[in-house]
Amino acid sequence: MKQLLALALLVLFCACKSTKQTVQNTQIATNNFKKEAIAEAEIKTDNNSKTETKALEENTVLKAKTEIKQDTTIVFNQVLTKTEHSNIHFLWNELLQKHVSDNGNVNYKSFKIDHKKLLEYINILAILKSKPEFDSISREEKLAFWINAYNALTIDLIIKNYPVKSIKDIKNPWEQRLWQFGDKWYNLEDIEHKILRKMDEPRIHFAIVCASYSCPKLQNTAFTAGNLEQQLTLATQEFLSDTNRNEISENTLKLSKIFRWFDKDFEQNGSLIDFLNKYSNVTISAKAKISYKDYNWDLND
Repeated sequence: MKQLLALALLVLFCACKSTKQTVQNTQIATNNFKKEAIAEAEIKTDNNSKTETKALEENTVLKAKTEIKQDTTIVFNQVLTKTEHSNIHFLWNELLQKHVSDNGNVNYKSFKIDHKKLLEYINILAILKSKPEFDSISREEKLAFWINAYNALTIDLIIKNYPVKSIKDIKNPWEQRLWQFGDKWYNLEDIEHKILRKMDEPRIHFAIVCASYSCPKLQNTAFTAGNLEQQLTLATQEFLSDTNRNEISENTLKLSKIFRWFDKDFEQNGSLIDFLNKYSNVTISAKAKISYKDYNWDLND
């Protein structure tokens, strides 16, 4: 864990433009990475072709991996004693605070201006996932990592194709393998179905957001291991109480199709209604009639 934290801190240090206090070795270790990796990660907002943009992103990840020094524990020895794992996601939190409203509306136009910072965060995730130490981090840390990754990559996908009216206007949006973490190329479908759903936490469905109106709102704070339980509970409660997504009364339920698509996820420890009663403000009858709302795939802006 200390090695993973040390690595994360080194990458985060490079992504920042200023740090109040570092040791001399830190400056030496990070200067080249900052100049090369971040410079090559820069995505132009003019008329550069998609091919050139993709090449820049892939080259940035490769450069970042080769520039990171293995001997990071010594360099960041003083910093590690004062820093928590949640700081890995500070850059993502900063972007969410800046470009996502309290209601979950995303300003993709302004987010695109900060595309470079988003790519820096994605590079941080890619480097962390590539290290052997990743396998030993806690379940909560893995959940927070992959939830944040899914949401960041979804924003990246939209920005790459912006302006669009819906994620479904993009060809195969969930199947495109656009992001390399370690030696594997990932798509959104893999992260949702092969990683997150297999972690037996049904509330992830209210934390990951597919950039659409009928999705749960995108939380404008990053998920962290230390706050994960509270964050997942809040996201679930907010989604259920949102009458645009769900209409709940004692005997009648008009639910999001999320509950039909992933019904087995919500029935691990009882019925769907048992699950809903844990988080709903209304006590629902076991015999309540259930129907499902149409799903609006318009962009969540």
